[in-house]
Amino acid sequence: MQQNGGAAWKITMDTSPAMMTALYVRDAAGLVGAGEPAISKASPRVHPMDHHHLTAPVGGQEALRIEWENWWRALVKNPHTIDFAVDPGLDPEAFGQFENSPALQRVFQAHYGAALEWVQKRSLEYKKLQSERYVSGVSGILQDMVQDRELELGRSPRNFELSIIELPLCEERAWYLEPDTIIMSHNLLSQPEIFRSYVQPVVELLV
Repeated sequence: MQQNGGAAWKITMDTSPAMMTALYVRDAAGLVGAGEPAISKASPRVHPMDHHHLTAPVGGQEALRIEWENWWRALVKNPHTIDFAVDPGLDPEAFGQFENSPALQRVFQAHYGAALEWVQKRSLEYKKLQSERYVSGVSGILQDMVQDRELELGRSPRNFELSIIELPLCEERAWYLEPDTIIMSHNLLSQPEIFRSYVQPVVELLV
């Protein structure tokens, strides 16, 4: 986690293994456009597969979409929830988290090993990315945004917290979730002007 802040404000940048796991399952299941926000496909791309034989007895693809979207909605509210991918103490055979979502449970069981490996690799890549940013100081752009807005307004910032969740996505953009969360591609910060175009309006609103 990277954190910028002052006496009254805090902006954190971090990833979410739980959300990465959900994205892997979404893409593997071919749930195009599922979830709110409907963020882009994961990167590296996850190849979709036909799960009709797994989901047909429990509602089919439509049930799977509804169950996945309920899971995604919960993760958006709490992106750092405990997840199988980061808590090896959980029993993957039970998948009790999805006992009321039988279609999702079956698909997740089918992809658990591959999803775990994929998420662990992405998590290591993100840690390396954070280390490189720390050395370069590039994340200081957030501090600059707040200070620029402070000077423009002629007052101290209001009390606020902003959480930026970075995910490995094919599309380099961001999605603002009111009131205090941004989901964005983890490569976006490497393009300061594009990063500013998404984040600065939110910072100005909160400051």
